[in-house]
Amino acid sequence: MTDKLRVLFVLPLPPPVHGSAVVSSQIKHSVIVNDAFCCDWVNLSTSRSTEELWKRKPVKLFRFLASFFKTFALLLTHRYDLCYLSITCHGEPFLKDAPFVLLCKLFGRRVVIHQHNKGMAGDVSRWPYSFILPWVYRNSKVILLSKILYSDIERIVPESNVLICPNGIKVSGDYEKRTGRAKVPGLLFLSNLIESKGVLVLLDALQILKKRNYAFNCTFVGGQTREISFERFSNEVRRRNLEDSVICRGPLFGDEKVKCLRAADIFVFPSFYANECFPLVVLEAMSYGLPVVSTGEGGIPDMVEDGITGLITEKNNSRSLSDAIARLLDDNGLSLKLGEAGRLRLEKMYTEEIFERNILTCLNRCI
Repeated sequence: MTDKLRVLFVLPLPPPVHGSAVVSSQIKHSVIVNDAFCCDWVNLSTSRSTEELWKRKPVKLFRFLASFFKTFALLLTHRYDLCYLSITCHGEPFLKDAPFVLLCKLFGRRVVIHQHNKGMAGDVSRWPYSFILPWVYRNSKVILLSKILYSDIERIVPESNVLICPNGIKVSGDYEKRTGRAKVPGLLFLSNLIESKGVLVLLDALQILKKRNYAFNCTFVGGQTREISFERFSNEVRRRNLEDSVICRGPLFGDEKVKCLRAADIFVFPSFYANECFPLVVLEAMSYGLPVVSTGEGGIPDMVEDGITGLITEKNNSRSLSDAIARLLDDNGLSLKLGEAGRLRLEKMYTEEIFERNILTCLNRCI
């Protein structure tokens, strides 16, 4: 017997590796969380690879049913003080995740929804979302990654039910303050090849820089998608005459990804992805002292303070992006200053330890 409170966690776990799955894995393996509660875990993900994310396969239905009946069995055999669910809040993925929330409510359990995405505002007036959303979110606490994101859910969730818990990452202990840069400055883009992540916008910006006689190497790290295959990416590079300045390494993890972060001088993430919330790749770049050039999408302005820890550019604007990159290429002192300020901000606000303490506080408040 134990006097610990019992929490059921229903959340996506890797593989595949993406933001919400990484954060969910952090929570599952958190000593702080596991010491505080008796925890049970259900994997909400029905995909086991990045390629499966965009495909409808029979095996995904079986995984959904297995997770749903496991949740039902756990609710039937345990009395939970809280049910934590990390769900998608919009589109078809919301329709897949909503039954898990409603099942927990059917058993009369307190519910907290940890939101790693946005897009609800565009669904609240559409059938069947206009009917289901109020049922899912009524009397539910919601954890957001940034106050900026509240506008997306304000028509459904009262502000009194909202808690704020920014993401955090494990910080490398072997960080060395940057004092210079490569003879040919290195730019780094880290994300899957999705148009709205700014892949083509960045290529256009690089073409502008090349025409202005700037020297640089730009490395793209990320997997191909149904939008941009490796073949299409190569064609786009050739079309802009960037073969001597751009390389795509594909998806990299662990030490290989770390090597790219250490070798880079500037991190560029020009996302205009409608569901962007609090991208971990920005925090990863900050952890290696890289100045960040990004956009005001989602909660990015919380991490990247314009002119202090990085530069914010206009969304989907290659000219604005090229001007920001050029500013850092022209002024290495500014580049180093922004990168160091970003590292200090990360240590103060966005480490894994701070995140775990914050998530524990949120869970206790919900209970």
